Amino acid sequence: MTAMPVPWRSSAEVFAQYLRSHGLDAAADVVDVDAAWQAFSEFLQVEIDGVDLDPDSDADGFIVQWGRYSWNGYRPSLAFTRQLAIVGVDDRDGPCADPEYWQVSLEMRFDDEPDLAGIDALPEQDTGFNFAPIGPHRRAALAQMRTDMAGHPQLQAAWCTKPTDSELTLDRAD
Repeated sequence: MTAMPVPWRSSAEVFAQYLRSHGLDAAADVVDVDAAWQAFSEFLQVEIDGVDLDPDSDADGFIVQWGRYSWNGYRPSLAFTRQLAIVGVDDRDGPCADPEYWQVSLEMRFDDEPDLAGIDALPEQDTGFNFAPIGPHRRAALAQMRTDMAGHPQLQAAWCTKPTDSELTLDRAD
């Protein structure tokens, strides 16, 4: 969809474009988890302008999270998140400027279904951050992440369940 780096402040809009290319509308609720995963996988291959270029930095990573949280009424949820370390957010330049961490996240929420029972009791509530570089290493990391998640019946059930609502956000990570 895009070969040039996109401005970091536009990253949520770019993810929304990828969702639309898979027949999903972030504004009208994402209703197909697998199509959202495909869009997320493509979005993760897009270079983002403003990301910390320090090779020792965990500047561009991704994570999948699941569970039940107070902010969504304790409904089962699944979130695809890309975290970016952005430099110069406050117009600061130079080696002393610390990056700020921002997250582009698609959270999908589900009705309580018997197959989703225990999604909040799994040994982990996320995949852990992965910082594989864009390209084949990132594609391989995503494939392994998906395989690992398929080993949990509740996550496999979420993958096959239509979300009741969703939200795409770009927020500063705390």
